[in-house]
Amino acid sequence: MKVVEVAAGLILHEGRYLIAKRKEGVHLAGFWEFPGGKREPGETLEECLRRELFEELSIRIDLPIPFRIIRHAYAEKTVELHFFRCRIEAGLAAPIECAEIRWVYPREMAGYRFPPADRPIIEALQLEGVAP
Repeated sequence: MKVVEVAAGLILHEGRYLIAKRKEGVHLAGFWEFPGGKREPGETLEECLRRELFEELSIRIDLPIPFRIIRHAYAEKTVELHFFRCRIEAGLAAPIECAEIRWVYPREMAGYRFPPADRPIIEALQLEGVAP
């Protein structure tokens, strides 16, 4: 089965993370996710993340810091999600290639429908939020 490599940004601002709702007509339409996208041939994951966040949200980010890698098998494909911590360096996030965006605290993420592959990341962020 084909493995699709994806770079996703954990974009933090004042304790809240930026999440994006997937447009209708795409895989997992209507689900919320951490913004990012598929790696193109010849691209590093960091380059992919920078390109995708600019295309999807019209933002430029600082240096992406690797956080976790999650591999998840769906019926039609396997995705390998590379999550990076990052912050907005330039621009104001706008929903260009997604249906909607929101800034949410980790504790609020349970109220949003995320793809199964994102659950371990949400749990990790929620645990960080309750650490002393």
